[in-house]
Amino acid sequence: MKSSKAQIRRKFHRIPDLDFEPAGRLTSFGGLVVFMALFARLDLKARVRRCFAHRGDARIFAPATVFLLLVVHVLLGFRRLRSLDCYRGDPLVERILGVDHLPDVATVSRCLKVSDDASVDRVRELVRSGVLNRLSEERFNTITLDFDGSVQSTKGHIEGTAVGFNKVKKGARSYYPLFCTIPQVGQFLDMLHRRGNIHDSNGAPTFMLACCRRVRAILPKARMEARADSAFFSDDVVTTLHKQAVEFSLSVPFQRFAKLKQMVEGRHRWRTLDERWSYFERSWKPDVWDDTYRFVFLRQRVKKQRKGPLQLDLFEPKDYDYDYKVIVTNKTCPVRALLEFHNGRGSQEKIFGEGKQHAALGVILARRRNANRLFTLAGMLAHNLTREMQMITTRPQRATLPRRPARWQFLSLGTIRDKIIRRPARITRPQNRLKLTIAAESSVRNDIEQHVEALVEAA
Repeated sequence: MKSSKAQIRRKFHRIPDLDFEPAGRLTSFGGLVVFMALFARLDLKARVRRCFAHRGDARIFAPATVFLLLVVHVLLGFRRLRSLDCYRGDPLVERILGVDHLPDVATVSRCLKVSDDASVDRVRELVRSGVLNRLSEERFNTITLDFDGSVQSTKGHIEGTAVGFNKVKKGARSYYPLFCTIPQVGQFLDMLHRRGNIHDSNGAPTFMLACCRRVRAILPKARMEARADSAFFSDDVVTTLHKQAVEFSLSVPFQRFAKLKQMVEGRHRWRTLDERWSYFERSWKPDVWDDTYRFVFLRQRVKKQRKGPLQLDLFEPKDYDYDYKVIVTNKTCPVRALLEFHNGRGSQEKIFGEGKQHAALGVILARRRNANRLFTLAGMLAHNLTREMQMITTRPQRATLPRRPARWQFLSLGTIRDKIIRRPARITRPQNRLKLTIAAESSVRNDIEQHVEALVEAA
């Protein structure tokens, strides 16, 4: 039904009178009730407490409570500790943490300052176990592991940082953690925290081996795959993956190998894949390697930039050039399927992008290394929890495709935050029964109800 202009437009001149209600009854994050149900379903509070049980702290705010606060802090969209004052007194945040009031910023900072390696290792195990439990429940026939590093920059002299390669902020001190992600579920499996002045492959073989063994332990019959860029090309990495019966594809820095360049330059007949791609392949190995592997040489037809004046009113013929790349693999699939699989590594860049934008994965929070490791793990856990919530409440929408995209069509943490979490609400107790009244339109109301009901039933 079309409305008239008179029905739509109104003139407002008067500024309303101000009144304030006690913070104990109003919350800015009514949709956080969904994550309360998720925490209960996963028994997250008890599992986090076990990560810090060895410390035996008698503090009023235990380390487990502080870590859960960091997870909620990230879920709400805050990136700095000082922002804790923005939601101090929020009753729903206090309820999800199980406290009567939130700690001061200084209290949180002191607790993070004394974090130890054992706590960090146990929290890493907590993050891993959540992903592995999901994989065990889904029982996928194929599991893919993507490996890559991501830079975390800072302007200060933070413990454990160093000046290394940083194409965005040149000369800045940084960390350079190595991540393992599972594209089928869109989650972070694990992280190896490192200084910023080391190569991508530093510690990679051991880390990759540990990730593969953990996945293999819960799904021994599943086909395992791994993907990585040219920074991980080495005999150690290739041999490690091959001995673990992991099907891999690695980009090859063929500019470093004169023989590979000669093969490309001397090749005159390329097999055509489509109008863009052509290829040939060889069994080859560098001189210092023990075994030969399948090397696939690919070239992509791209438009060549024409310099000089253009006659736009005339037919302009297009010039083309080629971009080359080489992939080493132990897969036996056709080249088209191999190319699709290897190009699917872009899904990890999407996970990194969402993590840095919405889960504060690019933020260095404190001056102590272990505090920053815990905050990175809190961001990883917050990201994983949003994916876990959606996997519990919905069914997979995709089969296993050549590029190995996520089996679910996930909403990002930012979308969930804007659509569900940031909803004003009021907490009341009619007839001594706790009630949360959320201000939301019908579509958001349906989403919140469906998520809470599904999570409570799953528990």
